Amino acid sequence: MPTVALSPEWGIEASEGLKAALAVHLDTADEVVLAAGEAGRVHSASIQVLAAFVRTRRQSGRTTRIAPCAAAVRDAAVSLGLASELGLA
Repeated sequence: MPTVALSPEWGIEASEGLKAALAVHLDTADEVVLAAGEAGRVHSASIQVLAAFVRTRRQSGRTTRIAPCAAAVRDAAVSLGLASELGLA
């Protein structure tokens, strides 16, 4: 089970980098753990990229878990109605 340490930068300018970091793990392992404990400022674009990654993996029968999860990520997911989709509800 690989753990992917995500950047603490989750602003809109970081969404492409997040997408690239996640893309290499799209088809790997049955479970991937995303370490998002250091995120500060979180933009909706980054949460949407994260949600698309989790959804695509789920549709392929793969599990994704976010641990640790920074409060900023959780709060943004709740605000966008994506907390349940991301397993953060």
